[in-house]
Amino acid sequence: MDKHFYVYILASRKHGTIYIGVTNDLIRRVYEHKEKLVPGFTKEHGVDKLVYYEIFDDPKSAIMREKRLKKWKRDWKIELIERDNPNWDDLYPELV
Repeated sequence: MDKHFYVYILASRKHGTIYIGVTNDLIRRVYEHKEKLVPGFTKEHGVDKLVYYEIFDDPKSAIMREKRLKKWKRDWKIELIERDNPNWDDLYPELV
C-alpha cells in the first residue's frame, strides 16, 4: 500500500488565523478539525478551512517541513498559500 504523509495549512478565513499540521490521513484529520472533535487551538479559534497542503513519501520529511513552515514569517506563509490558492478556497471538498 502506498502511504503518504501531509503537511497542511488551515485557516479561519482569508488572511485569518493560520494553523500548520502534519498527518498521515489528510481527509480524516481535516474532518476532525471541521467537526471540532479535537480540543485545542483550531477548535478555540474556528480554524477549519484547508487552504494548502503538501504530500510526502516519508514521515521524517513531512515533520521537517512542518517545523520549517512553523518558523516562517506570517507573510511568507500567506504568500505560500496564495501562490496556489489566491482566494483561500477550502480544498477539503475536492479531496472527499
